[in-house]
Amino acid sequence: MTRFLSPNSSILRRFAFPLALSAAALTACSSPQMAQAKGETSADCVAERLPAPSPANLPQEVICLKTAAKSIAITVEIASTPAEQARGLMYRTELAADKGMLFPFTIPRQASFWMKNTYIPLDIIYLTPDGAIESIAANAEPTSLEPILSKGKVGYVLELAGGRAGELGLKAGDQMVRSAP
Repeated sequence: MTRFLSPNSSILRRFAFPLALSAAALTACSSPQMAQAKGETSADCVAERLPAPSPANLPQEVICLKTAAKSIAITVEIASTPAEQARGLMYRTELAADKGMLFPFTIPRQASFWMKNTYIPLDIIYLTPDGAIESIAANAEPTSLEPILSKGKVGYVLELAGGRAGELGLKAGDQMVRSAP
């Protein structure tokens, strides 16, 4: 027996939106976007929101890092609240090459990070409010209590696996593009 669903059907309302999101995600990962999902380069890196939360139950987003030569897609967890920012990547034992964490600040400020309870080396990338790379602290030492300061006021901090910024050829002035403010 075939059952037809009316637009008001609770089954349709329950599954239509998640299915639409899944279809959009699959479409977004086709062809050049498939390379982006792996953190590879693409000339048309498109930033978009991901529907699933991260392992730490934080929202995720695909950002694009644009150098003079290429665009790189990185899936980042968004640490927005003071508690999320204080925890950051503490207690993690691994971070994939195509993953990271983004700390957006509502008011630009000089940022200071440390590696307390952080067990993996990280590249700490300071970004201006418009998303340009201000400076990079490469391979921050795990568990160190030494403060790692930005050079000036920043609007974001991006953490990647240690050494990844160098592998990607990132430098001051390169640009981050994100889909949401």
